Amino acid sequence: MQNGVGSSSNNNNNNVAGGGEERQPLSEVVSDCVKRWFYDTLTEAKGGDINMQVLVSQMYSFGYGVPQDLQKGKLWMTRASRTRSSVWRVSGKRPGYNASDSDSDSDELMGSTS
Repeated sequence: MQNGVGSSSNNNNNNVAGGGEERQPLSEVVSDCVKRWFYDTLTEAKGGDINMQVLVSQMYSFGYGVPQDLQKGKLWMTRASRTRSSVWRVSGKRPGYNASDSDSDSDELMGSTS
């Protein structure tokens, strides 16, 4: 009976490892995910989504999922600002900082000055 348990355990280990495929280091998996996130975001940005245009700008500016390119980052931020000028407030923020977060901050500031 122990032999049956042992061989069953070995089969489970092979299944966990992907059926004999070598595992990728976590850093490679994360890097691949970030690159795919960038290209998915770029597709949405090209389709006119302002929030995605801001995110692409941030990703280019910080080199997140793509080689750093400040000129392309500025280009995407300019494109987004044609519709909503407040996006420039997040141009120096890391990827994922939502442009609408900036809008809510300005509402608070406007309320405090009145």
